[in-house]
Amino acid sequence: MERESVAVGAGVLATVVRSGVVESVHLGHLATVGGPQIGRPGTVFLPRSSLKPVQAAAMLRAGLDLDDELLALAAASHAGLPMHRQGAARILAGAGLDTTALQNTPDLPLDPDAAAAWRASGSPPEPVAQNCSGKHAAMLATCVAAGWDPASYLDPAHPLQRAIRRHVEALTGAEVRHVAVDGCGAPLFSCTVAGLARAFSTIATAEPGSPEGRVAAAVRAYPEWLGGPARPVTRILRAVPGLVAKDGAEGVFAAALPDGRALALTVLDGAARPVPAVVAAALRALGVRSADLDAAGHVPVLGHGAEVGAVEPAAPSTVGTGAA
Repeated sequence: MERESVAVGAGVLATVVRSGVVESVHLGHLATVGGPQIGRPGTVFLPRSSLKPVQAAAMLRAGLDLDDELLALAAASHAGLPMHRQGAARILAGAGLDTTALQNTPDLPLDPDAAAAWRASGSPPEPVAQNCSGKHAAMLATCVAAGWDPASYLDPAHPLQRAIRRHVEALTGAEVRHVAVDGCGAPLFSCTVAGLARAFSTIATAEPGSPEGRVAAAVRAYPEWLGGPARPVTRILRAVPGLVAKDGAEGVFAAALPDGRALALTVLDGAARPVPAVVAAALRALGVRSADLDAAGHVPVLGHGAEVGAVEPAAPSTVGTGAA
């Protein structure tokens, strides 16, 4: 199959301004449901951890049953705080398993203070500390609930992964053209940027009690379980009541409002730096007005420890409008 490239048709997402000088530019693609577009919304890409709410809904449909905070953890790229690590262990214990069953990549906690405490305790990198341990614990618990072999749950041909793939295609409306290996070791299914926005719109507007509705409720109620107190995704969720959102590696982010307005973006150079500013601007273009959102979306540029500029998102008037 011909190699896909996110570089084709990319547009300017944000500029980095230092002391009045544009010193760098972030390119990428932004798709929305109900608002502006940048670049090529139909670009096929790897949605990384932004796909986790879709994966969590697929697991609920396959038999997983978790309370809301643990369901948010199943959709999380968590900070590795004690509550996150203990939550992953609780998911496993509910399925009669322990942390030795986890097959995600061993790592330190994402949170710097938690990582420092982890090192000070003499602990090596472990799967439970890695930011995807909630998802992997939920995958294992789903296998137990469905009667599937948990030992091979990372195999793309496993019934769990086939069920997730079908649900990714159903919610994004796009055929999975590529199956990659994510950083945590789980299969990663491609979609389009517009398809990811569409999937989040579906989750955000789902009936209460449905699998997608349960995921939406969990993310809204427990943003600190989805990320962590200092994580940008948690700050954005807290700033916009009712929002469903998830960040991902390589500058990926998706979010949706309760009425179905939604966005998804990918940064061409993979940088996380411009994401809060671009997300805040996109939500404003979708009609959201919030001082907390403005604060969460402000990305300062520092010189000698003082703010001398900022990451400035592309103005909506420069990108046109349309639906994903």
